[in-house]
Amino acid sequence: MNDRPSRPPGRPKPSAGRPRQPRPRPAGRPFGEWPDDVAILYGWHSVVEALRNPRRKLRRLMLTENAARRLEEEAISQRITPEIVRPGEIDRLLDPDAVHQGMLAECDPLPSLSLAKAAECDLLLVLDQITDPHNVGAIVRSAAALKVGAIVTTARHSPAATGVLAKSASGGLEHVPFCFVGNLARALDELKQNGVLIVGLDSEGGADLFDTRLTAPTALVLGAEGKGLRHLTRQTCDTLARIDLPGSIISLNVSNAAVLALYIARRAIGSPA
Repeated sequence: MNDRPSRPPGRPKPSAGRPRQPRPRPAGRPFGEWPDDVAILYGWHSVVEALRNPRRKLRRLMLTENAARRLEEEAISQRITPEIVRPGEIDRLLDPDAVHQGMLAECDPLPSLSLAKAAECDLLLVLDQITDPHNVGAIVRSAAALKVGAIVTTARHSPAATGVLAKSASGGLEHVPFCFVGNLARALDELKQNGVLIVGLDSEGGADLFDTRLTAPTALVLGAEGKGLRHLTRQTCDTLARIDLPGSIISLNVSNAAVLALYIARRAIGSPA
């Protein structure tokens, strides 16, 4: 006798071959259904830099045997007792194409820097509604390499500092604090009142950035790829500058434009004290 309950009428029989549909998630967040107050880091550089950062509070650390052995060989403190797992256990928590290298950490997000503190930095980067986590992650990595003091962006219309963004930043999140603001134009005005030079990058800027006089503190403002700076953002900048290129292709991906602009600015204003 079969004691299993019968399937309710109208419900289709499950198909073993039916592909699972990906769960909806905010930009940059992996498959795992973590709360918004948890940052997910995966991959060697992202996790190792978090382990080295005393300001980063870890909640959980998942490692494969190989990853745990590598950390031990390189004398990197794990800080908390890790869970030793098979690679597939991490695979199930992430996008199918995520390269986690046997490492996943659940952490507290790093605190947002205040705008007043950001104004004390010699070089700032302002992102005007750049939403692609790969681009923002690459920008964070470049910002860390060029000693940017802070990245200013809106709390809305920006990807979460977790998952894909963190992986693309390759550990840069631990070195460049974010400053989240409610209104970007108002924040730019406040930076100007604190003596920060606001330079918007725009293809129709009046001069090449290389020829623009840059003095510390300077904030470079980048707009979303394709849309550029919003009208009010453009109006709020002290000046608009373009990047002239000698080749047949005269435009760059926003993350490439960011690293070139930051390099020009860093050379102009000098190394931080």
